[in-house]
Order: sequence, then C-alpha cells, then structure tokens
Amino acid sequence: MDTLYSLLPIIIMFAAMWFILIRPAQKRQKATVQMQNSLKRGDQVVTIGGLHGEIDAIEDTAVYILVDGKTRMKFERQAIGRVITE
Repeated sequence: MDTLYSLLPIIIMFAAMWFILIRPAQKRQKATVQMQNSLKRGDQVVTIGGLHGEIDAIEDTAVYILVDGKTRMKFERQAIGRVITE
C-alpha cells in the first residue's frame, strides 16, 4: 500500500502531461493531416515557409501553387501550413 501512495504523484503527473501536452498535439496533427488531404484546386493556401498562393494542380504527394497568378511552384503536401478562408 505504501508503494501505491509513493507512485501516486508520478501517475498524476503523467496523466496531467497527457491531457495538457500530448493529447492536444495529437489532435492538431490529425487536423493538419486532414486539411492537407482535403486540398483542392483553387484553394488559397499558405506554406509553412509563409508563401501565399493558389493551388493550381494536385498530385499524390505534391501540389502546384500559383504565386502572383503566373509563377507556378511545386511543393510537398506537408509543406502546406493552412488554407485561407475569407
């Protein structure tokens, strides 16, 4: 019984870490993957590097982004940070 009481603070700290750090990070990662998989032509996006553009074409693992309406650049899907909804 004494060992249970001595382990209790460690168990509580692990549970707190799970709910404060690990679980929200997993939710964010899942939402990001879902967003990257649902990209479509015409979406306004921002890359993780801060480049703004419009999706012109989509391949399995890559997307082509039009920057300034004329420059076409190829990025990996994972490089898309967010979709702009205005």
